[in-house]
Amino acid sequence: MPWFPKQTVVAPVDFSELSWEAVDTAMELAAQPSGVHVIHVLPVLEPAEPGVIWHTIDDETRSRHAAQAVRERLADPKYKDVQIQIAFGDPGAEIADYAHKAGADLIVLPSHGRTGISRFLIGSVAERVVRLAHCPVLVLRK
Repeated sequence: MPWFPKQTVVAPVDFSELSWEAVDTAMELAAQPSGVHVIHVLPVLEPAEPGVIWHTIDDETRSRHAAQAVRERLADPKYKDVQIQIAFGDPGAEIADYAHKAGADLIVLPSHGRTGISRFLIGSVAERVVRLAHCPVLVLRK
């Protein structure tokens, strides 16, 4: 299987600098900018949260604001054809699922390098994506 170029590359972002660097790496690996899919995963709102109870926040509004924030961060003209997707749920599962649906050839994401108790408590999105993905995953070390 040839490594370069890939038709569809998924790059998850969590608004950390490392994740934006992964988007740039995805741009380098993709055959064209329109083949880069940037995904941001938001947590699911609990029904008992005040914003949900008082109808002041909903998934549509959250999705719109998140997409706008991603688009603002990717304001440079080189990113104009990049696809943006907002999902809700477990980040690892949602990233792998989206990559499968998009027919991704590669997923590029950073590893934040957490170890020990913080990794146990927070979990590793990169590890979960590697386990669940249908395609190769390039994990960038910091």
